[in-house]
Amino acid sequence: MKDSTNTSESSTSTTAEKIHAALEVQTRRRTRPRKRIAEKIAKLATSGADFTVEDLWHDLKRHDSHLGRTTVFRAVEMLVNKGLLNRIEFADGSHTYRACGDEHHHHLTCVQCHRVVDVDVCLPKPLLAAIGKKTGFEIEGHSLFIFGRCADCRNR
Repeated sequence: MKDSTNTSESSTSTTAEKIHAALEVQTRRRTRPRKRIAEKIAKLATSGADFTVEDLWHDLKRHDSHLGRTTVFRAVEMLVNKGLLNRIEFADGSHTYRACGDEHHHHLTCVQCHRVVDVDVCLPKPLLAAIGKKTGFEIEGHSLFIFGRCADCRNR
C-alpha cells in the first residue's frame, strides 16, 4: 500500500500529456473552454491533487464566466471512461477524482477524514472468473471500494 501523496513525476507528466491529447481528440474542436479544462486537469494530475467537478467548475468559472458545468462534467467523465482519471468513492456517497496513472489499483478511504490510500491488492483472477461463470457475464473490468477508519482518526 502507498499513500496517495507518493506519485512519480514521470507518470504524472505522461498522464497530463494524455489528458491534453484525449480531450483534443474527443472534442475535435479546439475551443478556449476545452483548452482551459484540459490545462487545469493536467495541472491537477501533475500535482497529484484530488478534485470534485464542482470545485473544478468553480475554479474555471473565475476565468471564464460562460463555462458550463455540463461541459466540465462531460470532460471529466470522458477522462474517467478513458482510464485517465479515477473516481474515488467515499462511504458517505461523495466522491472525488484523481489522475492515478496506468497501474491498476484500488483505493482505501477513511470514513471520517476522507484520507485516500492506494492499495496494490486485487481480487484473484479465479474469483473473477467464477463470478463471470456463475452470472453468465464475461468480466471486462472491475472496481473495488474499500472503506475504513485510518490510524489518525482512530487515535483521536
